[in-house]
Amino acid sequence: MPHDHAVQCLHDPFLMVLSYLVSVLGAFTALQLAIAIPAARTSAQRLQAVTMAGTAMGGGAIWAMHFIAMLACQMSIPVTYDITLTVLSALIAIASCALGLGIAGIGIFSWSKLVAAGSFMGLGVAGMHYTGMAAMRMPAVTHYDSGIVAVSVAIAIVASIVALWLAFNLRGWAQMLGSALVMGVAVCGMHYTGMYAASFMPNGEDVLQATAGGIGGEHLGVGIFGVTTLLLAATLVMAMLRRHRRAAVTI
Repeated sequence: MPHDHAVQCLHDPFLMVLSYLVSVLGAFTALQLAIAIPAARTSAQRLQAVTMAGTAMGGGAIWAMHFIAMLACQMSIPVTYDITLTVLSALIAIASCALGLGIAGIGIFSWSKLVAAGSFMGLGVAGMHYTGMAAMRMPAVTHYDSGIVAVSVAIAIVASIVALWLAFNLRGWAQMLGSALVMGVAVCGMHYTGMYAASFMPNGEDVLQATAGGIGGEHLGVGIFGVTTLLLAATLVMAMLRRHRRAAVTI
């Protein structure tokens, strides 16, 4: 519900672009890593593939995008982020994506399994988003429009189903890059829909007390982008080298 006295959130365009780019790189890396899930010969290999792809998707494509986009939200009141809830939101994203990839990628493919896996993953992504929102420390209270929240959850579930289908049905760089670009739009769409559902109402709390103990800073968004990009790029290179090595052994 709109509030006349709500604090306005104006998004920094530069951080918005960075959030989209990290989402695309995370999705592309996850799609590359997901190839190893159905190809795994042992349960240990399968678990490693699911964990790595889930971390790239949940941690890079979804959580890093979310947190950078949260930092892009510039308001007239100071905001910091509770460390425990922020870390929990990242773990929820990684676990839900790994679970979705594990359900969809192991055994015989079926649409019912894909929808179930996508629903788990989508609910996890939505849970990550609203846990991340709850981490905001500020002299204001967050109110939500339940209708828009429901739309954001639906977007998360549909995007997750699409992501899982792409992960196990696409091969080739061009196809994966195209799907990663689409995934970036879907993840960003879910995030900004969720942000649109929120109204921030000042509550008169002391600023120092409200923001104490949280993390913040004007360069935090760029820092997270840099670290996440390096980790994803290194993971992508290692995955490609491992695949080339395996291909050379089988020839």
